Amino acid sequence: MIVAASPLRISLGGGGTDLPSYYEHHQGFLVAGAIDKYVYVTLHQTFVDYLIIKYSKLEHPKSVEEVEHPIIREALKLTESLEPNIEITSMADIPAGTGLGSSGSFTTALLKALYAYKKSVVTPRQLAEAACKIEIDMLKEPIGKQDQYIAAYGGITCFQFEKDGYVKSWPAKIKSETLFNLEDNLVLFFTGYSRSASSILKEQDKKSKGDDKDMIENLHYVKDLGYRILNALESGELHKFGELMHEHWLHKKKRSGSMSNSNIDKWYDIGLANGAIGGKLIGAGGGGFLMFYTEEKMKLRHAMREAGLAEVRFRFDFEGTRLVI
Repeated sequence: MIVAASPLRISLGGGGTDLPSYYEHHQGFLVAGAIDKYVYVTLHQTFVDYLIIKYSKLEHPKSVEEVEHPIIREALKLTESLEPNIEITSMADIPAGTGLGSSGSFTTALLKALYAYKKSVVTPRQLAEAACKIEIDMLKEPIGKQDQYIAAYGGITCFQFEKDGYVKSWPAKIKSETLFNLEDNLVLFFTGYSRSASSILKEQDKKSKGDDKDMIENLHYVKDLGYRILNALESGELHKFGELMHEHWLHKKKRSGSMSNSNIDKWYDIGLANGAIGGKLIGAGGGGFLMFYTEEKMKLRHAMREAGLAEVRFRFDFEGTRLVI
């Protein structure tokens, strides 16, 4: 039995500049944090002549080509795990489609398990590159590279996306006291909306490829905000970080009319009126989780509970994708 776990993530600044349609022309940059909520993949050998694949549905394909789940099918091909006597099961702490990068986490966990099954050792970089190859190159999803890389590396990590596709990564230099305060003062609330990230990112991707002036200028601004947010975190200016989060959200909303809705805007305003310094919707937009930075946690939590939103408490994960068993 092999069990792999891969952390979900929150984007702290610069999100959206990790799409090839942007970084191939302008270079991208963002800061992301892995959290202690995970996607798990279990894998073991069976004694039947077909595959057993369990996720939200159950498959019994007799060959890899017959696998319906696209990521599992391409991961089996990429790792040359072509034997039919494998059982693969996935589960997660948080449902998919909630903006925490579950697809990238699932892909890295699956690959980690498959490479372990093949007795191959892979680095976080190799794992992230393979996951991006599956989702972006093989499946042609209009998504970025953030989710796969932060899942593989863990921590609070900076990523620079070069024009040739190479990704530079380094850990943010945040003091321990700042890190503890950041963990304590970031709060996450589920909006109740789930959505497909690729459907929302298609609009950004199309406009970026078409060199849409407003979209490119928006992403330039958000990239600069990513650098400013990193500087605030590394200098311990968390109040400033909260203010920059608010600025980030205002610019993020301009990218698409599907980014927010009247309920999300209402809940965000409730947060600001009850102790939040700033916040934003995590992920591509349209639903998922609202994250706030606050120095008045009890007041904010009470207000959001009254508004009907459930909180998910978290800490940062500093291990990245790994084998549990």
